[in-house]
Amino acid sequence: IAFVIAALALGVLYQAALAGLHATRTATRYEQALSRARSRLVIAEHGSPLITGDMQGDDGGGFHWLLRVAPLEATAVRPFDPAGLRHAPDYQLTLYAVSVWVSWDDFGTQRSVRLDTQQIGQAAR
Repeated sequence: IAFVIAALALGVLYQAALAGLHATRTATRYEQALSRARSRLVIAEHGSPLITGDMQGDDGGGFHWLLRVAPLEATAVRPFDPAGLRHAPDYQLTLYAVSVWVSWDDFGTQRSVRLDTQQIGQAAR
């Protein structure tokens, strides 16, 4: 009887250890995905002018990314000219919604993270 109880206890401890390892691996993958998503946002915001549309690709390590840029609102801004001597043209500015998704497969479960921001850029001409 003692041997059966010990075997059951070891089985429960083994299952708990496996569940803990799986949770740790999942949390690590979420951290990696967030880091990759932040990098994609920085590249989108500072790498080149924003272009409306979707871009996607493979990020390595089983991660896939999708970047979506959509215009929200546009306006014309006149440069500050207190003397009124220069007749500089108005700047066309657009507020863009920028979203990035990073997804991966976690033992048959599709997981993803999403980050959103807004960015001002010159309107496409």
